[in-house]
Amino acid sequence: MFGLLAATTFGLSAPLAKLLGARLPPLLLAGLLYGGAGAALTIFGIVRVFGGAARGGAARREAPLGRRDLPLLLAVTVLGGMAGPLLMLFGLARVSATAGALLLNLEGPLTALVAVAAFGEHLGGRSLRATALVFAGAVLLGVGGGVAPVTPGGAVALAGACLAWAIDNNLTQRLALRDPIAVVRAKTLGAAVALLTLAFAFGDRLPPRRLALEAVALGAVSYGASVLLDAYALRLLGAAREAAYFATAPFVGALLGAALFREPVTITVLGAGALMLAGVAALVRDRHAHLHRHETLEHTHIHAHDAHHAHGHLPDSPAGEPHAHLHRHDAIEHDHPHTSDAHHRHRH
Repeated sequence: MFGLLAATTFGLSAPLAKLLGARLPPLLLAGLLYGGAGAALTIFGIVRVFGGAARGGAARREAPLGRRDLPLLLAVTVLGGMAGPLLMLFGLARVSATAGALLLNLEGPLTALVAVAAFGEHLGGRSLRATALVFAGAVLLGVGGGVAPVTPGGAVALAGACLAWAIDNNLTQRLALRDPIAVVRAKTLGAAVALLTLAFAFGDRLPPRRLALEAVALGAVSYGASVLLDAYALRLLGAAREAAYFATAPFVGALLGAALFREPVTITVLGAGALMLAGVAALVRDRHAHLHRHETLEHTHIHAHDAHHAHGHLPDSPAGEPHAHLHRHDAIEHDHPHTSDAHHRHRH
């Protein structure tokens, strides 16, 4: 549900951003979208802290960001919040809309490829076939009306944007045990500052208040809520599986675009939706279980006591569950259904 909701809230952004893009320069629009996301998450974080204190509970149950997380946080901000959008803007200016939509669908397959090849995630035969169905639907949706001209520079730029986002997705998954709100807030605010600085350096100026508020509101939902939901999905599923769920975003955008711009819902759109629905249904039903071994591990993250968390507590450990503190996993060997989350990166 986190993955599909992330795709839905992000898919809404494409047609709405198209309306705003007709009145705002691209860099300025991107900066306002990320700014809206960062502002919304900042407000949400403050409300969460005060809400927890008012209830007499812990103000923060999630594991906070630490100094060791800064290199990863900087990397996801630069790759996902700066390099990806800039390469996308450069590429979209040099290819047709159809070709751009098709090339941007590379993000999903590249995310899965990086997850499996570089970060030790696993996709079994059924999961691979289900993922392929979703990606096939995304490709069909991108092709749309047929083949369109592509310049080499534009194609390389869009492929580079997708690769930047693919690495960003996998690095964000490595931060998934930290507080997702803190991670996404830092990422979006950092990207907003960088993009707005570039926009003003190139001569852009702040738009009328109503237009700016519309962009900020869209960013709060389609970049703030979406990226936060995506972070929770990455924690639970791993980057490869989440890439398949998130690849349904263009279909949501296509349906909303048809409603907003009164475009017909074509056989191509319906066919793409059918392929994606079949793939998502297969992923939801897929169960991966086998005998596997957990090596000794010590780390901090939010958890409740289960078969993976059968540790004792020190006097200063937080009360109640779920809670976050430094804890040790002893070596264990058992058999149960699992995905490629932070506790299941074993060999197959």
